[in-house]
Amino acid sequence: MNTIRTGGEALVQALLSHGIDTIFGLPGVQNDHFYNAVYDAGGPIRSIHTRHEQGAAYMALGYALASGKTGVYAVVPGPGFLNTTAALATAYATNAPVLCLAGQIHTDQIGRDYGLLHEIPDQLVVMRSLTKWARRAESPAELPRLLAMALSEMRSNRPRPVGLEIPLNVYAGHAEVDDAPLPLTVRRPAVNADTIEEAARLFGEARNPVIFVGGGAMDAGEEVRALSEALQAPVIASGRGRGILSSRHPFSHTYAAGEPLWEQADLAIAIGTRLTKPLIQWKNPDHLSLIRIDIAPQESGFLAPAAVTIAADSKDALRALLPSLPRYNRQPPSRNAEMLALHKETEELFDSFQPQIDYIRAIRDALPDDGIFVDELTQVGYASNMAMPVYQPRTFLTPNYQGTLGWGFPTALGAKVAAPNRSVLSIAGDGGFLYCATELATAVQHGINTVSVVFNDGAYGNVRRMQKELYDGRVISSDLVNPDFVAFVESFGAISVRVHTANSLRDALPDAFAADLPVVIEVPVEEMPGPWRMMYPNELLVES
Repeated sequence: MNTIRTGGEALVQALLSHGIDTIFGLPGVQNDHFYNAVYDAGGPIRSIHTRHEQGAAYMALGYALASGKTGVYAVVPGPGFLNTTAALATAYATNAPVLCLAGQIHTDQIGRDYGLLHEIPDQLVVMRSLTKWARRAESPAELPRLLAMALSEMRSNRPRPVGLEIPLNVYAGHAEVDDAPLPLTVRRPAVNADTIEEAARLFGEARNPVIFVGGGAMDAGEEVRALSEALQAPVIASGRGRGILSSRHPFSHTYAAGEPLWEQADLAIAIGTRLTKPLIQWKNPDHLSLIRIDIAPQESGFLAPAAVTIAADSKDALRALLPSLPRYNRQPPSRNAEMLALHKETEELFDSFQPQIDYIRAIRDALPDDGIFVDELTQVGYASNMAMPVYQPRTFLTPNYQGTLGWGFPTALGAKVAAPNRSVLSIAGDGGFLYCATELATAVQHGINTVSVVFNDGAYGNVRRMQKELYDGRVISSDLVNPDFVAFVESFGAISVRVHTANSLRDALPDAFAADLPVVIEVPVEEMPGPWRMMYPNELLVES
């Protein structure tokens, strides 16, 4: 059925037709007609408005990472769009399905350098550099088709963010629009039977295999577990791969235990991971063969050639591979005792890494198995990548290689919107928390009841320690003056408490999770020891 609609109305109806019912963002001159359409839709689409465009984009990212669903944010062009680019870059780094809807000035004014409100040169070029696919809409009638194209590209092969630039006159203009839902065309490479057979043959020859998993294996947890048990192969998870195999499984390990297993292995299986750390920072044993399972191996195979490359979705590839294993594989002897001993050895290493480990254990004790933990660029966050037990996929959110300081609190808000009935906890340092702390107002207004733990050392602590240890005490621009965090948080109408030990943090968390308001727990701390040599004892690292 064709209907005369504004561009804003056409886009809102198209979003709803694809099951998108939540947007984050800020209204303004160039997207007012979009927000008018959201209002007129009468409730099916929830609009969460933030205090800063950066917060909106991070919330869309957290929503996507926690749920696997499309996170959408809508902002005005120029400074509004540019405020979101750190989050957009992080979405790219984490392969997150995020849709950016950026407004634009009138179509016939683009590129003229008139000095119009929010005008910047080549906004679309910036968007394209941070997304997998980006287009400018030229007419209201094409918006449903462009949205279907954007969502199709987002979900095809390696998922990544996409963007639509929509000029004011396109949002405001009228056109006859077909309301029939447009199907998505999602491309996935077919599993190649020959490469499956080659991989199975290599598995049969291996005597000491090791499996590495990253975010690309997020939906293949059962298949990874089955492969690990069939081969008696340990599973080493990157930060993005935490929870794919539960930390309770004897064969589940982090990179803290990875290097010795890598050195002893004769076969490494990389599933949905670039394998960057082992291939760059660890020695590459001559006797080690590599099997790579990756939906876009051309993007991750540049570090080392693989003996076999299976270009497919991880779940599809493993489902095809598992039935072929008995043709080539003997029943390997159990390695349970060896793996449990390695767990004990790693925990003993962690025991000496204080006070970070005690805080991590306090949080883990209180956070339910399905609770979502959002890390940060802070001392406890660095340690959590290695030492935090994780029991389910999509419950450990990390910015991956982007290392985005300040992302944690607003990302956790988006995760809570995606999973309102689950506990969501973020950690931050005092420096990182204040990047987006004004989103406490958003959390209170929209009832987004997360728990945030702020470790306050009065500094950009990692920078200050590096300046002392690596640069002969040249401490500069790393000490901070902070507000009274309890009073600051309470001024927004949220709940705040201050604790001083890991045990008191553990005691405070149950009430915090049960509260009907956002909660911030401040933990004043002294300077903490650097994690690097403790977490990577066999490496010589320069802190960065």
